[in-house]
Amino acid sequence: MKTFIQNETSQKIIFIGIIILCLTPFVSSPIALALGILLVIFIGNPFEKKVHQYIHLLLQISIVGLGFGLKLNEALQAGKTGFTLTVISIFTVMTLGYFLGKVFKLDKQLSYLLSVGTAICGGSAIAATSPIIKPTTKQISLALAIVFTLNSVALFVYPFIGHILHLTQEQFGLWCAVGIHDTSSVVGAASKYGDEALKIATTVKLARALWIIPVSIITMFIFKSKGSKIKIPWFIGWFIFAILLNTYFPFFDNFSSVVTVAAKSGLNVTLFLIGSTLSLQTLKTIGLKPLAVALILWITISIGSLLYIMN
Repeated sequence: MKTFIQNETSQKIIFIGIIILCLTPFVSSPIALALGILLVIFIGNPFEKKVHQYIHLLLQISIVGLGFGLKLNEALQAGKTGFTLTVISIFTVMTLGYFLGKVFKLDKQLSYLLSVGTAICGGSAIAATSPIIKPTTKQISLALAIVFTLNSVALFVYPFIGHILHLTQEQFGLWCAVGIHDTSSVVGAASKYGDEALKIATTVKLARALWIIPVSIITMFIFKSKGSKIKIPWFIGWFIFAILLNTYFPFFDNFSSVVTVAAKSGLNVTLFLIGSTLSLQTLKTIGLKPLAVALILWITISIGSLLYIMN
């Protein structure tokens, strides 16, 4: 794709400059994502081959940093609040995804990737189940492109709807954790809404992410995969460790707020990097049938969980 700036050195300078800008308080999560999208369209991504590994690493570090802003009782309460809704939503999405795949005549692997990505935690769930169901590279790329695109939409739409409906911090945080696919966009949307929403959203979403383990085991039986390895999100353990340190060691109170602010800045950079992967060329690869299935699943879980939370 032809861009306005062809010189790679200039592209790198601008790219790094925007990353530095995302670390400042002047850039919110949605703006960081929008900057990434605009950059790849008009300038290009000079780090395209390396950016995905940075996204996962920086997201995990930022999530652990957010743990220092939580107390154990807050985390347990949030996890308890979201447990029932998590179980219902995962079962509903996975079941609906199976039938929609049949109706739209999608490949079994692609349908499953879209379902598990919507039901649990977006790209992480897709990455965890891919070695088990053995989809093609194109199917993985397509599922990730759709999930990241819908995540981008959610980051702008969810806070807007939340304010219109006058959702409380607790309601919005819970809604984000259930209705938005990827952890990065969940935390981004919740942080824009408020600190209390951020605490609830982060805790419930990471508790939800642990469902990767039982779902991966069930997936082995469905696809009859022998010898497949389950990818466990170990960084969640470090998140819990950070909560315990912040709860039982008063010493950490002295710098927990600084770590939390740094974690939010790291999240903004993560969202910028995610935006920089959403090129027009990537979006053009998305077919109407897979997009329709993903949209129906997303709308179902969004509206269903919102009604459950409000009532």
